[in-house]
Amino acid sequence: MIKIHHLEDSRSQRILWLLEELGLDYEVIRYERDPETRLAPDALRAIHPLGKSPILEDGEVIVAETGAIIEYVIDTHGTGQLKPAAGTPEQRAWTYWMHYAEGSAMPPLLMKLVFQMLPQNVNGLMRPLVKAVTSRAQSSFIDPRVKEHIEFWDSSLAPTGWFAGSEFTAADIIMSFPLEAAANRSIAGQYANISGFLTRIHERPAYKRALERGGPYAYA
Repeated sequence: MIKIHHLEDSRSQRILWLLEELGLDYEVIRYERDPETRLAPDALRAIHPLGKSPILEDGEVIVAETGAIIEYVIDTHGTGQLKPAAGTPEQRAWTYWMHYAEGSAMPPLLMKLVFQMLPQNVNGLMRPLVKAVTSRAQSSFIDPRVKEHIEFWDSSLAPTGWFAGSEFTAADIIMSFPLEAAANRSIAGQYANISGFLTRIHERPAYKRALERGGPYAYA
């Protein structure tokens, strides 16, 4: 049986959703974050040297990284589901979004999160200075980059409501986290196509079942 090493409040929730969409049997091995650092526990390093989630075990096969896991599951167990036909424009779009989600979409969102948290982690005397510096960095560099990506998502969803053609695919699963994270921080809610996308995925039975298996899920 497939095993998923799943960290609370993390991107690994998408893998549970994928497995639910495909109707596959799997076991969830859940890990809690350190309450102070919010980092993954060292126990994950016993499975993979970097100690990051998600990690998939399928017999002797161990796969890390969300995009790699999605491609492995679809190629191995997908029976042609959730991926457009080879050689089509939709399949090329699918491949693009599979790489874009972690390679381009998440870095500016993570930068914003880090810069928002920095003032909270310094002493009181330094806090006003650090807050001034981080606020300037966000307004002059990070926020414009985030806005570019959000507008790109919204325009990309406009034709069909999905990222890779007219049907729901795994591209929508992997893209869900950056959109949910941006919406949760109130920086994407005013975009109609993004809001519609989030409403549709949240209504999917497999999405709801994955939340039941994975536990409470905070997008930030």
